[in-house]
Amino acid sequence: MNTKHIYLGLLGAALVFMAASCSSNQTEGEKILKQSDFPAPPVAEVHPDTFVNFGKQRIDNYYWMKDKTNPKVIEYIKAENAYTDTVMASTRDLQQKIYDEILGRIKEDDESYPTYDDGYYYYSRTEKGKQYRTYCRRKGSMDAPEEVIFDVNKLAAGKQAFIFRGYVISPDNSKAAYFYNETGSYAEFTMKVRDLASGQDVGFTVEGAASVAWANDNRTLFYSAIDHTLRSSKIFRRELDAAEGTLVYEEKDAKFSTYVSATKTKQFIFITCGSSTTSDERYISADRPTDPFKVFLPRTKDVEYSVYAHADRFFIRYKDKEHLNGLIYEAPLTGYEDRKTWKEFLPYDKDVRIEGIDVLKDYVALELRKNGLNEIRIKPINGGETKTIAFPEPVYTVSLGGNPEYDATTIRYTYTSLNRPSTLYEYAITDGKTTKLKEQEVPSGFNPDDYVVERLWATAPDGVRVPMAVVYKKGLKRNGSAPALLYSYGSYGSSSDVYFSPAYYSLIDRGFVFAIAQIRGGSDLGEQWYEDGKLLKKKNTFTDFIACSELLINEHYTSASRLAAMGGSAGGLLMGAVANMRPDLYQTIVAQVP
Repeated sequence: MNTKHIYLGLLGAALVFMAASCSSNQTEGEKILKQSDFPAPPVAEVHPDTFVNFGKQRIDNYYWMKDKTNPKVIEYIKAENAYTDTVMASTRDLQQKIYDEILGRIKEDDESYPTYDDGYYYYSRTEKGKQYRTYCRRKGSMDAPEEVIFDVNKLAAGKQAFIFRGYVISPDNSKAAYFYNETGSYAEFTMKVRDLASGQDVGFTVEGAASVAWANDNRTLFYSAIDHTLRSSKIFRRELDAAEGTLVYEEKDAKFSTYVSATKTKQFIFITCGSSTTSDERYISADRPTDPFKVFLPRTKDVEYSVYAHADRFFIRYKDKEHLNGLIYEAPLTGYEDRKTWKEFLPYDKDVRIEGIDVLKDYVALELRKNGLNEIRIKPINGGETKTIAFPEPVYTVSLGGNPEYDATTIRYTYTSLNRPSTLYEYAITDGKTTKLKEQEVPSGFNPDDYVVERLWATAPDGVRVPMAVVYKKGLKRNGSAPALLYSYGSYGSSSDVYFSPAYYSLIDRGFVFAIAQIRGGSDLGEQWYEDGKLLKKKNTFTDFIACSELLINEHYTSASRLAAMGGSAGGLLMGAVANMRPDLYQTIVAQVP
């Protein structure tokens, strides 16, 4: 709910900024604001701090603001909030109207489709008037009595902030290790263990836990812990009644973080270490938690791999400089150290990026990306025809869903697009039948046929074609008069996938064009797309976004006096760059947590 409110506020701000800037496009009777109407904004004090890195001196005038407990920092934030309230005062009715619209598109009383795992059906629900989810299960059948695992509303009662990160069930289904935070930080979590029969917490508490895995004895846990820089750097083993944990691995290279997990087959516990370009793994038998961890493959610079366990073999997703998009090998459980025993299961394809893999008893489900679009393939383990699930729309997003059962002959996936609410499907591998399990409901009503979705291609200055997804209401006149909002991210290999959101339709239904630019720096067109948008090639991220902006203007979807741009975090960096490079293209820029 909190995230929803934040996103609502940002989109509302984008709408208001556009209305405020475009005097010829007044919206719903709102007063058109001019800069002269605004009070003087607060100005942060300058306190230079000098840093020397890599032999170069750098001055940061605002490093002092890092201290959130500094009274002057708190005073400045309050002044900024007061300034915002003053500037936005004339739009309060519009803000409330937009809020009510978006809330009307969200089903507050809702329940997830159940997932079957080891004898139980797991699901969660939201209830009107309650801020958090309730997590439940039923044994053997959905007609069985409900067991409430966690009512997060009760956990959060009386807390100023509360984040519930999730839980991991013990192999015998009797306990759950769970993570939460009471400060509002997504970087630091407390871990506790709950006995599900009594509903009481048992054993120990860990502050700063990042991941957890159960051994098969149901009393030994492995967990990772963060250091003072918030990096997950140590793995501990600890029994529920132990006074303290035993350190089993420490990652001393500050470029790497480390996490722990159990395999779907319940055979192994894996420790994964990874940086932005390199990874390695080590493992033990989940039946022998006191054994030393064994390195699967030694760490090699610019080589990333992930190991997936099958009952009688390993599958290895492997990537290096010559195979940027990745390939998949299979290897025996014993003797795999000899690379001659490895066989290609999915050969390398320079045009297809491997995004996900789910190993079942008889099949491997593959989530791939080709030409910027997701694709799901089902490949039999012991030979046979590979099946590909086809999707008809010009631009969409599909991802493998929760498939926890190793013996399953079905796989679930989630499908969405700019005008298609998120929908969960189940695909029967044996006969190819697809069943719709649950579609995101829009209580106030929504007809996807009222909107047009297009996939456009802009040309960057170096001649590279950059994809962009666009949605607008039918009947839009392409004469440059429509306002538009262009969003992107373009960093860390994170693709700017399209999705359905109840929030942005408050813009689209008011005549906006909404677009998502899939620029370099993400992995939208494969791993090379990421490589071509980072480090010394980072400028491509900015010029790609500018090219998409120019296409919207040149093809008369909008005009420079009607175009808004938005990006958050690393996308906020993008906003700062394009604001400096081409300020003439944008009437409004929203930089979220830049």
